[in-house]
Amino acid sequence: MKKIFNAIIFLFLFLAVSCNEDDFLNRPPTSILEEETVWKDQISILAVLGDLYNRYYDFGSLENWQSLSDADFNESFPSAAGDYGMVQNNDYGYGWWSSWDYGYIRDLNLFIQKCSAATAIESSLRDRFVAEARFLRASYYFELVKRMGGVPLILEPLEYNYSGDPTYLQFPRSKESEIYDFVISEAEAVKSVLPVDIEEKSRATKAAALAMESRAALYAASIAKYGVNTPQVSLPGGEVGIPASMANSYYEKALTAAQEIISGSAGTYSLYTRKPDLSENFSSLFYDKNSNPEPIFVEDFRLKTAKVHGFTIVNQPRYRAEEEEGGRINPSLNLVESFEKLDNTFAPLDISKSYAGPTDLFAGRDARLGGTVILPGTSFKGRQVDIWGGFQLADGSIVTASRRGGEAQLPGKTGNEQVVGFDGPVDGEEFTAQAGFYLRKYLDPAKGSGQRGVQSEVWFIRYRYAEILLNAAEAAFELGRPAVALPYINEVRARAGLTTPLTTADLSFNRIAHERRVELAFEGHYFYDMKRWRLAHIIWDGNAMSAAELTTNIGAATKRNTQPYGLIPYKIYNPSSTENGRWVFRITRPGKVTGADRFRLGNYYSYIGDDVINNNPKIVRNPNQ
Repeated sequence: MKKIFNAIIFLFLFLAVSCNEDDFLNRPPTSILEEETVWKDQISILAVLGDLYNRYYDFGSLENWQSLSDADFNESFPSAAGDYGMVQNNDYGYGWWSSWDYGYIRDLNLFIQKCSAATAIESSLRDRFVAEARFLRASYYFELVKRMGGVPLILEPLEYNYSGDPTYLQFPRSKESEIYDFVISEAEAVKSVLPVDIEEKSRATKAAALAMESRAALYAASIAKYGVNTPQVSLPGGEVGIPASMANSYYEKALTAAQEIISGSAGTYSLYTRKPDLSENFSSLFYDKNSNPEPIFVEDFRLKTAKVHGFTIVNQPRYRAEEEEGGRINPSLNLVESFEKLDNTFAPLDISKSYAGPTDLFAGRDARLGGTVILPGTSFKGRQVDIWGGFQLADGSIVTASRRGGEAQLPGKTGNEQVVGFDGPVDGEEFTAQAGFYLRKYLDPAKGSGQRGVQSEVWFIRYRYAEILLNAAEAAFELGRPAVALPYINEVRARAGLTTPLTTADLSFNRIAHERRVELAFEGHYFYDMKRWRLAHIIWDGNAMSAAELTTNIGAATKRNTQPYGLIPYKIYNPSSTENGRWVFRITRPGKVTGADRFRLGNYYSYIGDDVINNNPKIVRNPNQ
């Protein structure tokens, strides 16, 4: 006790002397930069800007696999017990996609204000920083208008004067068109200030601004054109809904911005075409960071900066994986069947006959299928996936097991043997291929990427050149210029092995919609495309689907898609038949799929919270809610 007491006395005396000698309590903190210091130093400014980049809003991200699974929209089945609710709900909630982060907008406005006045740094650098912040602010307003419709447009930091009257801080919602106009005008204003640098992927460039402009204008144009099909989805003040008369003007802007990128004036971007295997080539574009010409703007991840993600861990084929974990996103048969044949025709997979190997069923299809989906019989990280559901006997019955890699006794044999794949599928067993497929897009083939201690550096691509080509094709088509649209869409298709070009007679809205679905699957586009085309309430109508329905009307944008289906391979066991050892397939619906998605008219715009409206009575509610 005496030693402890003496130690306390010594510590007290030491602190007292230290405080007296160095005025310790009056020292400025070393972990906090004072405001006037920040705006005098470009490194400090860049650090603040970096934080604003880190708060960028995306519909999906690699750090949240559910957001990119499209399981909510039946492009996949979520093979994780805690996420089965995604295929068991019958209604989309009005607030599922809400966002209203005016704290982020205030921080962006403050940065723009303070940085614009920062005369201590070089003017060209200051201008770039400001342009980047304006790009980020426009990006978030774009995200807001996609989700909420027109919102208050606040372009300077607001300060409360503590008078007790906050009404001067209350702003009404702008028109939906006004928010789109702002996004487009900001992109135009900053594009020439931002660098032309194809190697710069994670900061705003001229190409990134133009890509945002092209996408935003395309969204506004299609809402204006197709909004006439849902007149109930509008508000009298224009906060929701865009007049049809504005459609062509927006399509022109979308086309012009896309063509500016295609021309090379923003950098020499192009489609990724480095590998002879076209499926491997397609999957590689999402992880090859070596001067990749396709990505325009990304969220980057680097092990050396300790910014990595576990997307590969949670989605890799599970058997013999580095963490013996994965398999959460199971692409659905709904999506798989949408990949057309190489002769430009749509046809269901022919499961009426047997095949020598499981991959034969998928031969002669759009190469993007194998680059998006891990198919039975294919490989990942040098290991052939083990996806099969059991043995089919001569009478059509199935011998299987209740766990992956499970064993059972076959007729005429004395011992047990494996009767189901180590990668599944086993209905109801999470992390296995319950729909018969694993995801390939965004998986990292690098060693250690499936380990928690390492994880993955694969980037999340927000804008890429293929989308720009498809934006240009869609805008030109909608403007009645099919001859302009064709080269763009055919370039994307040729990369996928579809080498017979479409003709002007082939080009249709269905083709445009189909091409976006298969090229951009699991990249956060499908849901918003269906919304802007006012098709969401048609394809997600709340009614259950039949297996037969999957095989009809393939390639139609209005095809219903309310429940995810799977396709399970089986080995034939019939020693007396020449069919013995061949493969057959059966369509199935995972047992956990109990709901049928219903998108109501009120879902076209998300719910504005009661707290927002209570704090600002000038805010009007969205329609049909």
